[in-house]
Amino acid sequence: KLIDCWIGEGFLTERDRFVEQNQGYHILGILLHACLLEEGGDGKVKMHDVIRDMALWIVCDIEKEKENFLVYAGVGLTEAPEVKGWENVRRISLMDNQITNLSEVATCRHLLTLFLNQNKLQMIHNDFFRFMPSLKVLNLSHAELTELPVGISDLVSLQHLDLSESDISELPGELKALVNLKCLNLEWTRNLITIPRQLISNLSRLHVLRMFGASHNAFDGASEDSILFGGGALIVEELLGLKYLEVISFTLRSSHGLQSVLSSHKLRCCTRALLLQCFNDSTSLEVSALADLKQLNRLRIAECKKLEELKMDYTGEVQQFVFHSLKKVEIVNSYKLKDLTFLVFAPNLESIEVLGCVAMEEMVSVGKFAAVPEVTANLNPFAKLQYLDLVGAINLKSIYWMPLSFPLLKYLRAMNCHKLKKLPFDSNSARERNIVISGYTKWWDQLEWVDEATRNAFLPCFKTLD
Repeated sequence: KLIDCWIGEGFLTERDRFVEQNQGYHILGILLHACLLEEGGDGKVKMHDVIRDMALWIVCDIEKEKENFLVYAGVGLTEAPEVKGWENVRRISLMDNQITNLSEVATCRHLLTLFLNQNKLQMIHNDFFRFMPSLKVLNLSHAELTELPVGISDLVSLQHLDLSESDISELPGELKALVNLKCLNLEWTRNLITIPRQLISNLSRLHVLRMFGASHNAFDGASEDSILFGGGALIVEELLGLKYLEVISFTLRSSHGLQSVLSSHKLRCCTRALLLQCFNDSTSLEVSALADLKQLNRLRIAECKKLEELKMDYTGEVQQFVFHSLKKVEIVNSYKLKDLTFLVFAPNLESIEVLGCVAMEEMVSVGKFAAVPEVTANLNPFAKLQYLDLVGAINLKSIYWMPLSFPLLKYLRAMNCHKLKKLPFDSNSARERNIVISGYTKWWDQLEWVDEATRNAFLPCFKTLD
C-alpha cells in the first residue's frame, strides 16, 4: 500500500512497475536500517511518534510560506477542519479520526494527496471533489461509506484510489471518467455487489488492480449486469484488454474463473494474490497449475466445503521449489481438505494459517512421498517460515513427520488442535529460541517430545491461552 501510494505521488518514476516496487522496498530497507522506521509486523512498518513529529516540523518549517501540509491524523476529530484553510494546501491527512461526513465543498486547486482513511465516514457531498483538479492520491480505506459521490468523476488527475476495507456496495459508472487512474485498491470491500460492466475495461491506464477479498460477504447478491456475477470469468474478460496492467489480486469463485486466469499469459504474469472462495464445483484442485503464476505471493482458500484434495503428482518428476514466490498461505473453513503437502515446494514461505479444517490429519502427508524418498532427501521445508497458526484443526495429528530446523520461526499457535501430540522440533530447531508457542496449558502438558532436553529448551517459549 505504501509503495503504491509513493508511485501515485510520483516519488518513484521508473517505467517498469517491478523496478519501482523494488526501489520502494530498497528505500524502506534504508529507513528501517537507520531506525527512522520500525517493523510493525505482518508486512507493515511504523514510525516512532518523535520521528514523525520531527519530520512534520522540518517539512512545515521549510514549506511554511507555501502552506503545503495540513496534518490532523489521529487527534480525535469528529468533523473536518474548516475548508477555508485548505485553499493552498498540497497534502492533507485527516486519517484515524471520528469524522462522519464531509458536507462542505472545498476549493483545493493545488491539492495532490488526501488521506481520509480510518474514519467513520458515511457521507461525502456530491460536489466535495469538484474543485480538486490536481488530486493524484485519494485514500478512503477503512471508511463506513456505502457509496461514492457521483462527483468523484471530477478527479480527472487521480492516479491512486484506495477503497480497501470500506463498506462500499457499488462502484458508480462515473468512475469511468478517471482516465488517469493507475492503481485501484478494492481489497476486502466485503459488501461490494456491483461493478458495472465496461467500467474496469475503460480504465485504460490501470497498472494495479487489487480485488483480494472483494465481495466476500455479498457475492451471492451480484446481479447479471455486474462483473462480479459468474465466479470471476467476467472480471478476467475485462482485464485482458488493459494494456498497462502489471499487478492484480483476485477473488475467484469457480474453476472456470480460475482456468480463465491460467489460460492468459498476461494474467499469469500479473497475479500477485489469489483468493479461491466457495469452490463448490469440484472435490479436487490441481494445485500444480498454480505454479504457472510466477509472481503469486499470497494464496487463500476459503469456504471450499467440498474440496478434499490439492492435487500434485509427487511420484512424477517434481521440480523443486515450483512455488518460488509464494510467501503466505491461508486455508480457512475447507472442512474436507486432507493435507497441504504441496507447501514443501514453496521455499520462501513465511506464513501459514490453517483455520477450521476439521478433516486434516497431516499438514504434510508422509504417504505421498513413500514411493519417492529421494524427493524429500533434497528438501529443506519451511526454512523461511516465521508464522504458523493452527486453529480448529480438531483431527490434526502431524505437522511434519520428522524434526525440522525452522531457523526463522517466531510464532506458532495451536488452538483447539487436541490430537496434535507432537511438534516437529528437536534440540536443533529454532535454535535462537526467539519463538512464542501459544496454546492451552492442557494441550501443552500432553505434548510428546523427542527428549527431555528439547522439552526443557522450549518450555520458556510457551504462552498459555487459558
